[in-house]
Amino acid sequence: MGFNISLLWKTPVVNPINKKARSIPVLNVVDPYGRVFFFSWMGFMLGFWACAAEVANSNIVSLCATLLLRFVAGPLCDQFGSRRVYASLLLLGCLPIGLAPLVKTANGLYVSRFFIGILGATFVPCQVWCTGFFDKNIVGTANALSGGWGNAGGGITYFIMPAVFDSLVASQGMTPSKAWRVTFVVPLICLIACALGMIFLCPDTPLGSWEERSQKLQENLDQYSPTSTTAVNTPHILSEPPSRDEEKAEGSDGESKFYRQPSAISLSEAVSIAQAETVVKPSFKDSLPVILSLQTLFHVATYSCSFGGELAVNSILSSYYKANFPHLDQTKASNYAAIFGFLNFVTRPLGGVVADILYKVSGQNLWTKKAWITMAGLLSGALLIVVGKVDPSEANGRDIGTMVGLVTVAAFFIEAGNGANFALVPHVHPAANGVLSGCTGGGGNLGGVVFAIIFRFIDHGSGYATACWVIGVIHIAVNLAVCWIPPLPKRQVGGQ
Repeated sequence: MGFNISLLWKTPVVNPINKKARSIPVLNVVDPYGRVFFFSWMGFMLGFWACAAEVANSNIVSLCATLLLRFVAGPLCDQFGSRRVYASLLLLGCLPIGLAPLVKTANGLYVSRFFIGILGATFVPCQVWCTGFFDKNIVGTANALSGGWGNAGGGITYFIMPAVFDSLVASQGMTPSKAWRVTFVVPLICLIACALGMIFLCPDTPLGSWEERSQKLQENLDQYSPTSTTAVNTPHILSEPPSRDEEKAEGSDGESKFYRQPSAISLSEAVSIAQAETVVKPSFKDSLPVILSLQTLFHVATYSCSFGGELAVNSILSSYYKANFPHLDQTKASNYAAIFGFLNFVTRPLGGVVADILYKVSGQNLWTKKAWITMAGLLSGALLIVVGKVDPSEANGRDIGTMVGLVTVAAFFIEAGNGANFALVPHVHPAANGVLSGCTGGGGNLGGVVFAIIFRFIDHGSGYATACWVIGVIHIAVNLAVCWIPPLPKRQVGGQ
């Protein structure tokens, strides 16, 4: 069956138990699911944009800060709900953004860069929030779209901030020093507006408030098993979608309208969903088995390569272009480098879309999602080796088009690997999705730190080509080392 374009704006069909949407109303922000999706990617885009505006070189200090905060943000999402954590991180991130213009010393800059890492941690609640609103048939696409469009904020920085700066200098007559400080008002206002939108316009979960989620879930399950409140495994079709008259009746109030159009599922599937959707408040005792599981190792390892590689390469790309093609001025080199970030609009979402398609055509076999992650990692490594070994430059007679082309192909699989990873994450530990998402997201920044150190110390920071192929070899070695790990832990309930 082909893609139905009307799904982009129609009210989605929902799972009758967890009320998760079975499609993504991307163009319909009036619908609660479309509104949550909009704020998911917009919040992360603004966070990534503001973070890159302050930390143009993605230095090791900021990466370490984001790494630590992502590990913390995951359990907080399971404790308090991802919407509250998300909005809180955006508002907290406003403080260092607002104070950045006051920085005058190197130490002050380091402190500012450390605390700006708060905004980099918004990725975790972005993914956890999306996972909570979209069902497993489409969650890979939803996570990849929100993450990819958010990541593109790094590319936007190359264009918006210089444009605002130039306008203030040319049109307002400000000195460059003053204009640089005033430019931070733009991301500051956007961050505050987005956080307030999340707080006042969006729900915690499709079931209502975070505190009531378990009660509502049990009530929905009881509706389809009125004679028993226990988990029974009998084949029985629960519910057909309501008639048009029922939909009209349900639309009389906002809350009922939010829950219309359930899909038909079996009772055994309903029980499995109810068990899987019960997110527990994370204690150290409960979280430790999740953190130490082989599946968490797989996601941390592969995401440290894909997202870590993206961070590190993106941070040096402008300098790499300028070193190999000295005729480029800084603006042109930055514009070419921005392509890498802008590709996230397409490449990361495509990673999630491919994962969801493989999941569907394979009869919901999660090994196909996992194989796609591994393949993307291996191809990323191979292409980084090609970039490093070919090393197009004016000195060896190659043009800038060859260089940009090779980097673009490598970026496709690096960024698609990011989307593929978070297409599988929601299946693995659904009762501790925040913990796993935090570990995986933190692993991405850990990889960024390692790869940034490689770029920093090979040939005193100028051996870009050598660093690229070294990182490519690491990609291949790490992905092969963890490719044997099963996608789900043993005795997993509801992971499919």
